[in-house]
Amino acid sequence: MPFSIALAGKGGTGKTTLAGMLVKYLVMKEKTPVLAVDADCNANFNEVLGVDIMDTLGNAREEMKKGKVPSGMTKDVFMSMKLEESVVEAAGFDLVVMGQPEGAGCYCAANSLLTGFLERLSGNYPYIVMDNEAGMEHISRLTTNNVDILLIVSDSSRRGLQAAVRIEELAKCLNIVVGKSYLVINRTKEAPSEVVQKIIRESGLELAGTIPDDQTIYEYDLNGRPTIEMPIENSALKAAFNIFQEIVT
Repeated sequence: MPFSIALAGKGGTGKTTLAGMLVKYLVMKEKTPVLAVDADCNANFNEVLGVDIMDTLGNAREEMKKGKVPSGMTKDVFMSMKLEESVVEAAGFDLVVMGQPEGAGCYCAANSLLTGFLERLSGNYPYIVMDNEAGMEHISRLTTNNVDILLIVSDSSRRGLQAAVRIEELAKCLNIVVGKSYLVINRTKEAPSEVVQKIIRESGLELAGTIPDDQTIYEYDLNGRPTIEMPIENSALKAAFNIFQEIVT
């Protein structure tokens, strides 16, 4: 079974950038191939990783639901073909983008085929990195609901930390089996204050570490450069690697 790491956090906390750093870390440590999964409704994991999206799993599901299966081809064969076409291959990792359903109606059959495909696909990878929206419904609905590590990304604001606590509670409500949950505070300008530390202690979340605010990340993003290409000397990347070294087997 692959070792799966899911990242979640409210918008703007930098979780997708951190997910890209994690993929870079695993590739550099030769823990390859890595399966990167974009399960965020605002899909932009590919931009961080520097690859182009050809198709999404959601589009394949939509086509099957609308009956766009060629004559003489079973739904299973069609779905497998479309899903395999949606896998983007890169150096050391592959990327799949979940995508979203486009309208009302029953997706049960398509979701069942999608789940089966992902289960078969994941068997080819020692590590899975899944970038999720805060809701994390994709984990429970469309993919395996067993997660070895849940990385909850927050900033140092009270609102951000409260959102992190709610994400942890939501994972339990969705019956997602999580081996270990960690909190990562991103874009810090100073050490966590006593107030921040108190909120973390009372939440029961374990702080894996902090990542400093970094101008280089902003510049890469502004200029459309994949942040996975940042040099290893970058302070934010170094801090992230130190966290990964401690928590990822």
